[in-house]
Amino acid sequence: MSKQIATKLINSRRFPIGAERVHGKGVHFRVWAPERKTVKLVINSPSENKGDDVVLPPPPTEIELQSEGNGYFSVILQESCVGSLYRYLLDDDPQPYPDPASRFQPQGPHGPSQVVDALTFDWTDADWTGVAAQGQVIYEMHIGTFTHDGNWLAAAKELPELAALGVTVLEIMPVADFPGRFGWGYDGVNLFAPTRLYGTPDEFRYFVNQAHAVGLGVILDVVFNHLGPDGNYLGKFSSAYFSTRYQSDWGDALNFDEPNSAAVRDYVLTNSAYWIKEFHLDGLRLDATQQIFDSSAEHIIAAIVQAVRSAGAPRKTFVIGENEPQDAKLFSPLENGGFGLDALWNDDFHHTAMVAMTGRADAYYSDYRGAAQEFVSTLKRGFLYQGQWYSWQNKTRGTPGLDMPPAKFINFIQNHDQLANSGSGKRVHLLTSPNRYRALTALFLLAPQTPMLFQGQEFAATSPFFYFADHKDEIAQLVARGRADFLAQFRALATPEMQARLPDPCDPQTFTHSKLDLNERNLHKEEYALHRDLLSLRRNDPVFQACQQSSRIDGAVLSPDAWVIRFFGKNPGDDRLLLVNLSRDIHLVPAPEPLLTAPKDCVWDAMWFSDDPHYGGMGMPPWPMKGNWYLQGESAVVLHPITQAKESVNHEQ
Repeated sequence: MSKQIATKLINSRRFPIGAERVHGKGVHFRVWAPERKTVKLVINSPSENKGDDVVLPPPPTEIELQSEGNGYFSVILQESCVGSLYRYLLDDDPQPYPDPASRFQPQGPHGPSQVVDALTFDWTDADWTGVAAQGQVIYEMHIGTFTHDGNWLAAAKELPELAALGVTVLEIMPVADFPGRFGWGYDGVNLFAPTRLYGTPDEFRYFVNQAHAVGLGVILDVVFNHLGPDGNYLGKFSSAYFSTRYQSDWGDALNFDEPNSAAVRDYVLTNSAYWIKEFHLDGLRLDATQQIFDSSAEHIIAAIVQAVRSAGAPRKTFVIGENEPQDAKLFSPLENGGFGLDALWNDDFHHTAMVAMTGRADAYYSDYRGAAQEFVSTLKRGFLYQGQWYSWQNKTRGTPGLDMPPAKFINFIQNHDQLANSGSGKRVHLLTSPNRYRALTALFLLAPQTPMLFQGQEFAATSPFFYFADHKDEIAQLVARGRADFLAQFRALATPEMQARLPDPCDPQTFTHSKLDLNERNLHKEEYALHRDLLSLRRNDPVFQACQQSSRIDGAVLSPDAWVIRFFGKNPGDDRLLLVNLSRDIHLVPAPEPLLTAPKDCVWDAMWFSDDPHYGGMGMPPWPMKGNWYLQGESAVVLHPITQAKESVNHEQ
């Protein structure tokens, strides 16, 4: 093949690496292996089905790839090889290896790659415009445990119900293929291959297509800070894939700024664009960004954001991140020297809520009191720690982000990490009182920040959510020991009694016990109604809706465990009050707080309350139109203004 023809083939590709069908030209194989002299393709023709008979394929064929002189090797084959299994032989190494950019691993990471034609899926989402950062309600989902069957097709059947609930965006836990029968996905090793455990690539596409059809966006959790310990063959193709300067908490860090890092950067940027283009995803969630190391002039995270934006255009895309140090640079605009993410997870909101709900303030909860001031501050300013001293880490935490809009902070009271970190895997509603849980759920879902539910939270699922990962032999022992050591930071979980009761991550029952029982939607109708009604209020009430787009709120402490948040409407006097009391009953005498004042010629009346019997509460007496207020213990109430004339009519009735 001439260099000119090779260049034309490369330019005809959608992505620069992997096996890709180039329309009208064949299947083009391209791989980066700069330290190798020869690369051979070992490919099996797909089996033929003729009625009940299966015609066995011929023996595998070896085809030498042509060196392009830049570390890349490539070859073009006929389109008939779609569906074939293949691997690469590198120099004199007798063991063949899967493609580093494999599109599917039907036998897992240790097996051969498969040629996939991404152009045959019949998309019907041409009118879908994507997902903006504003006005979203996120739902974190693990495909393997969301349904009993644990696959894309079973999950797709539940999408209309999630849309009706008020969810707008699904955040899918990582799906890059990993070894074993089950796992969270954070030890993926085939970054381009959606795991065979949940179905085929086209079944993943079907899931996304169905989500768009019912109005749901889909973003994918991706891991660019390390690869898993088992099945990772990148180093066979080049040692430059991994850094010698940095070490991730979970293994070798990817090389984004050392010699030969340009191709590694391209590998990750191509992967970022690939999920958006080939699967019509609406964005990404970047895992543990503090462990993505890069001293380049353009940080790889900023480059990832740009790659996603470009791949999604003209559709809107939504890119969020996890960043334990809470560095506001990540979601500052690119033009201001930031990385341009749309939002970050807000651990501070979760931590103070957990302390308030459980009374426990151990380990990484130790710098939180769960007090009224913290809730007022986090609703007004997002992160609680923006540079103050953080005793648990014996250093400052966070950077200033006082002017950031509320949508940039993703609040949650449950997620995959925090449920598993309880040791018992128990859902939060089982660790606190029902009244207190309803009150804080109201605050969580009505706050101007972006809320994120974890699967099953909306119906108070009784199934736990454990850490599970199917490893073998020595790795399994190391994973179990590492998990136990991590949880030992909590003094109660460090006791021999609790250490002995920690679930084994590699036990299949740990995985199966984490599966949702979706029948609980009907069994727990009160909890389901609570979430449905609050999300409806958030979406449809003009004041709550407007306050998500700007910081049109203020708040005040009424007691150590009670507070008020005032949501200011666009029109004068069209405000809302949210009163939350996590302690015993309070009679507000005196009431020297200006935020409690009703708009001119109006009085406050209740429009929603957490003690409603429809949610399992014990009821609430009519809101007093005159005199001081009486706040029921462990409750929340939403007030809206009514005119004096209307109040007089209501009083006469």
